[in-house]
Amino acid sequence: MSPIRRETLNACLILLGVFSAGMGLKGFLYSSHFIDGGVTGISMLLAKITAVPLPVWLPIVNLPFVALGYRHLGRAFALRSVAAIAALSVVLATTSFPDVTSDLLLTAVFGGVFIGAGIGLAVRGGAVLDGTEIAALLIGKRVPGVKVGDAILAFNVVLFVAAIAVLGTEPALYSILTYVSAARTLDFILHGIEEFTAVTIMSSAPEPIRQAVLEEMGRGVTIYKARGGMRGDDREILYCVVTRLEIGRLLPGPPCP
Repeated sequence: MSPIRRETLNACLILLGVFSAGMGLKGFLYSSHFIDGGVTGISMLLAKITAVPLPVWLPIVNLPFVALGYRHLGRAFALRSVAAIAALSVVLATTSFPDVTSDLLLTAVFGGVFIGAGIGLAVRGGAVLDGTEIAALLIGKRVPGVKVGDAILAFNVVLFVAAIAVLGTEPALYSILTYVSAARTLDFILHGIEEFTAVTIMSSAPEPIRQAVLEEMGRGVTIYKARGGMRGDDREILYCVVTRLEIGRLLPGPPCP
C-alpha cells in the first residue's frame, strides 16, 4: 500500500473513531453524569467540577501525554493524535447527538461500546483519543516489574475512587461498568491482540532495521538465518515484539522531515 493510501485510510479510521466516541459521550454519558476511564475520564470529571466544558479539557489534559508520545513513539503518531483529539473536541462542541436512552444500565454499557469502538478505530489509524496508554506504556518500560495493563488498572482505580467522592457511589459504579464495556470493545476492535505483538521482518537490508529497532525503539531483536523460497539465497529474518502503538513505526513509509 502506498503511503498516500495508507494515510488516507488512517484518516478515515480516525474520523470514524472520533464520531463513535462523540456518540458515546454526548449520546449516552452526558445526560446520566457518567464518566469513562483514563484521561477522558479525568477530563469529564474536571468538566463536572469546574465551569470549563469537556471540549476544552480534553486537549488540555491529553497534551502532556501526546508530547511524551512525540518523543518516544514518533512524529507521525503525535501529529495524528493531536489531529484526532482536536477533531473530537470540535465534534463535541459543535455536533448534536440524540440522547438515546434514559435507562442507566443501557447508558453505561452502550456508552462504553461507542467510546471503546472510537478509541480502537483511532488506534488502528495510528493515533489515540486518550493518552492513558501512552503513559502506561512509558511506565511499563521504565519501571521494572510493572506491566502496561497493571499501570492502566492502577490509574483507573485512583480515578474511580475520586469519582465516588465527586459523583456519588451509584454514578461511579455505573462509570466503572462503562469503562469495562469500553475496554472489551477496544479489544474486539483490535481483533483481540495482546498488549504486545510479535513482528517478523524480511528485508534485503536487515542491518539498518535491526539497529533502528534496538537504538531508536529500545526493543530486542532475534535474528533467524533463512533461505529464500524463490531465489534460494541466504538471508536474515528479524523477529521482535512491540506494542500495538509502535507497529506504525515499523511500517515502511516516507521519512519525516
